[in-house]
Amino acid sequence: MSYLGIGISPGNVAIYQGGKMKLIDQRVRLTEVLLRCSVSVFALLALILMVTDTQVKRIFVVEKRAKYTDMKSLVFLVVANGIAAAYSSLQSVRCVAGSMKGSVLFSKPLAWAIFSVDQAMAYVSVAAIAAASESGVIGIRGEERLQWMKVCNMYAKFCYQGAGVVASASIASVAMVFVSCISAFSLFRLYGATQRRLNLALVK
Repeated sequence: MSYLGIGISPGNVAIYQGGKMKLIDQRVRLTEVLLRCSVSVFALLALILMVTDTQVKRIFVVEKRAKYTDMKSLVFLVVANGIAAAYSSLQSVRCVAGSMKGSVLFSKPLAWAIFSVDQAMAYVSVAAIAAASESGVIGIRGEERLQWMKVCNMYAKFCYQGAGVVASASIASVAMVFVSCISAFSLFRLYGATQRRLNLALVK
């Protein structure tokens, strides 16, 4: 509902609904949908590439299979991307449904919940990529002091596909960081809108 250009959200937070603000809302919502869809696509791609990444190497009469479960950092990366893909897909549906209904505003508790989860997902995705990247460097260069040998010279295909996984996950992570910025904007503008409502009441 609205009165004198003031829109009321489900949480009874007033937000100015002028033409300029509506245009900004539409652009922000469109950007959010595109970013969340990007997170879903690239996170899912990274997950599929990682799960299907395997290579068998025969050493004399023994066959050794390299797979992501051999390294905990890669398992963490798979789990993080799975959660990110599922969460971003659900949020994309929410955003699209909200746009179709014409509802741009939401309550402070909901805004806080979305903001908190977005922040957590951004941190987790960055941490997972950092851990996987470190493991990749060790796989390429080895670590003499710890007597960790190079493995990418023996499992080249596995490492190349793993690099693609990290690249795809990195794109999803960057998109997730931008999504968290948008959710922060969506949250804190509610408080600015509340102040504008108070100022309007004082003027009256």
